[in-house]
Amino acid sequence: MHPTHPLHGVKVVEFCHVAAGPFCGMLLADFGAEVVKVEAPEGDAMRQWPPLSQGFSENFASINRGKRSVVLDLKDPPQRERARRLVLDADVLIENSRPGAMQRLGLGWDWFGARKPSLVYCSISAFGQDGPRGSEGGFDLTIQASAGVMSVTGEPDGAPVKA
Repeated sequence: MHPTHPLHGVKVVEFCHVAAGPFCGMLLADFGAEVVKVEAPEGDAMRQWPPLSQGFSENFASINRGKRSVVLDLKDPPQRERARRLVLDADVLIENSRPGAMQRLGLGWDWFGARKPSLVYCSISAFGQDGPRGSEGGFDLTIQASAGVMSVTGEPDGAPVKA
């Protein structure tokens, strides 16, 4: 990272998969932050998304550019402790699990806030952290449908189409 980038020196740990969270991490990396992406042993599902070049996802490469990656099984106590140490050495945590998932793993704000109150803890979810749909998961297509975007895309007499 170049020392003139605005986020030079900022450390980010990203517990994200697919698009919304990794896109946030990508933007922070583009501005000079040091981003470490934590992946489950099976890897981010986006690694399989086409188009593939020599077996590697171009979408994954694009949205995860500028990051380092580490594989940790967060259900394994020693590996979860390694994840905690990574975060305690960081300035920012980004996660896009369903609300409550990180808390159940012992990686929620309740755990980190008591130990590092200066940590910026960013939770990205489809419908917020609470409320009538807070526990629901979602991704691009879900949000487009629920926001009504699909009702204004496609052909006038056709079915809704993803934008």
